Amino acid sequence: MAAARRIVIENCAIATVDADDTEYASGHVVVAGNRIEALGSGKAPEGLENVVRRIDASGHLVTPGLVNTHHHFYQWITRGLATDHNLFDWLVALYPVWARIDEQMTYAAAQGSLAMMARGGVTTAMDHHYVFPRGSGDLSGSIIRAARETGVRFTLARGSMDRSEKDGGLPPDFAVETLDGALAATEETVRQHHDASFDAMTQVAVAPCSPFSVSTDLLRQGAVLARRLGVRLHTHGSETVEEEKFCHELFGMGPTDYFESTGWLGEDVWMAHCVHMNDSDIAAFARTKTGVAHCPSSNARLAAGIARVPDMLSAGVPVGLGVDGTASNESGELHTELRNALLINRLGAHREAALNARQALRLGTHGGAQVLGRADQIGSLEPGKLADLVLWKLDTLAHASIADPVTALVFGAAAPVTLSLVNGEAVVENGRLLHVDEDAIARSTRDEARRLAEIAAQG
Repeated sequence: MAAARRIVIENCAIATVDADDTEYASGHVVVAGNRIEALGSGKAPEGLENVVRRIDASGHLVTPGLVNTHHHFYQWITRGLATDHNLFDWLVALYPVWARIDEQMTYAAAQGSLAMMARGGVTTAMDHHYVFPRGSGDLSGSIIRAARETGVRFTLARGSMDRSEKDGGLPPDFAVETLDGALAATEETVRQHHDASFDAMTQVAVAPCSPFSVSTDLLRQGAVLARRLGVRLHTHGSETVEEEKFCHELFGMGPTDYFESTGWLGEDVWMAHCVHMNDSDIAAFARTKTGVAHCPSSNARLAAGIARVPDMLSAGVPVGLGVDGTASNESGELHTELRNALLINRLGAHREAALNARQALRLGTHGGAQVLGRADQIGSLEPGKLADLVLWKLDTLAHASIADPVTALVFGAAAPVTLSLVNGEAVVENGRLLHVDEDAIARSTRDEARRLAEIAAQG
C-alpha cells in the first residue's frame, strides 16, 4: 500500500463492528487505495505519503457501509399499490403487472432502487430478480449496468419461477419460465457476470423465487447448479402462515423440512424473511449455518408477522437486513431498517431485551456481509478489509442532543450521509450521489411507472 492514494478521516467517532465491537470516541481511519490501512483513537499517524484528501470529521460517526441482503429492484415502478393486502393477495394483484416489465423499465427501476439505498448509506446492494417475461430483453444485464453506474458493490440473485397458476402456483402462466430455460439462463448469467475475486464489485447467486412459485425440480437442480458453479443460493422462506399451509398441503411438511429435502440448507444459502420458524426450524438453520435476510418493514407492511431474530442470533444463525421490494417497503431505504428491526423485535416475546442499538447496527453491516458470504472482505472496519464505509453526520438538530453516536444513528431520525466510500471511491458526498443524476432518475422512474401502468391496464 506504500504507493497507494490515501484518504485520511480524523476527529470522528468510530464503530468498527469488529468481533470485539471496538469503538473510538474520537479517532481516525486511513484508506489506501481500495483497502482500510489503519484506524484507531486520536489523530492519524504523521508522515503518511500520497494523501489526496484529509477530512476533519468532527460531529460524525464512521461505520462500515450498510449491506442489503434482500430486494426486488423492479418493484420501484409499482410502489403504492395493493397497500392493504396480505402477501398472497398482494402477489395475485401485482403479478399480472410485473409480468409486463421490459428492459427499459427494469433498468430505470434498478436505478431508482440503487440511488435511494446508496444515498442512505448502503455500499453493498443485492437484487433478487425473478420475473423474466418472454421478449423483455436483457434484464439481468440492465440491473448490473445500473449498479455499476451507481458505484455500489452488488450481488444479483438471478431468480426464476416455473410453477404457474395451472400448476397450483400463484404467478400467471405467462409470467414464468420453463425448468430447462430457467436453469440455462441462470448458468449463463453466472458465467457472464460473477466475479469471485476478493474485491469483486459484481457477484451472482442462484435464486429460484419461493416454494409457491417454483417446482421441486427447479429447487433441487438449482442447488446442484449453484454448487457446481461455486456460487451462493437464495430464496424466500417461511414468510407467512399461508406459505406454511401451502407447503404442508402440497409437500406434506413445513417449509424448512421441505428446503432441507431439496438441498436448500447450508452455509452457502440465505433466505428472505423466515418469519414463521419454530424451535426445530431455527435449530436446523443454526446447525447448517443457513443465513436469514430480515425485512422488518416489509413484514409489517404485509402483516406477515415478527421474525424471531433474537432467538436466531442466540442460536448462531447468520442474520442480515433487507429492504425487500419497494412495492412492500415504499421507502426503499436500509438505514431505516436498523431502527425498525430494533423496534419491531421489541414487540415480540423478548420485549425490551430483544435487540439493542449495537446489535441492530451489526445486523445491517457485519451480519449482512456474513449472509452474502463476504464477511472476510466487508461488514466491519479492520485493516486489510475493503474500504466500504460511511460517514454519518450527527451534529445537526436531529441528533446533536443524543450523547451516544450509535444510539443516535439507530434510534434517531435517518442520519445524513456526508461521505460514502465503496472500494475506496466516493459514491455519496453531502447527501448527493456523485455518479448518477438523482433528478433524471426520478423523472425516468416516473415515466416508466406510468408506461407500465398503461400497458397493464390494456391487459
